[in-house]
Amino acid sequence: MADIQFSGVEKDILQELMNIGFGQAAADLAQVIDLSIELSVPDIQLFKACELRKHIGTEADSDQEFSLVEQYFLGKFKGIALLVFPATSGKKLVSLFGLQDQSNKPTQHLELLEKEVMMEVGNILIGACVGKITELLNDVVIYSPPRVMIQDVRNSALPRNLFDPSSMAISMKTVFHFEQQEISGQLLLIANQESITWLKSALNAFMEQYQ
Repeated sequence: MADIQFSGVEKDILQELMNIGFGQAAADLAQVIDLSIELSVPDIQLFKACELRKHIGTEADSDQEFSLVEQYFLGKFKGIALLVFPATSGKKLVSLFGLQDQSNKPTQHLELLEKEVMMEVGNILIGACVGKITELLNDVVIYSPPRVMIQDVRNSALPRNLFDPSSMAISMKTVFHFEQQEISGQLLLIANQESITWLKSALNAFMEQYQ
């Protein structure tokens, strides 16, 4: 398949839609924990789908374990959302949700609580972000249940057949930071060639509304 390229205008519009989506995600999460979140300017990259694992690995320090929230979304725009935290972030997120007084609980209970909080954060961030972007482009998506893994991201359990190796993939990344807590992470939205083709068409239709 031929490589797909985005024009400068298309990337600018997509970046602006992502800003809106991530802003909605931050607002939704702030309502839950009453804490503001700082978001970086989204970074958009196109690459060969066969380089997906390598691409994800370069986004994290391979010498550390990471908590990975993985959630699939399906619509005209379909793919996978990956929320990446340092593995130590679980306890800090628990405290942000006002659940820090867990000293008498067994370790197994605390680990389960951390996973539940990370899945809740993932549901809010991913749902608001993907939902807003697709809403603005006249699409509706459904989501798989999120799952949490703690591992070296380079060895992530991502299915090898997630994308056709000959196709292109798109990564849309932002880095977020929770105010008053040293918690930073990355949200990546990764879509395959079929979705990229639809996305280009949808972006141009979106631009035509304002021309």
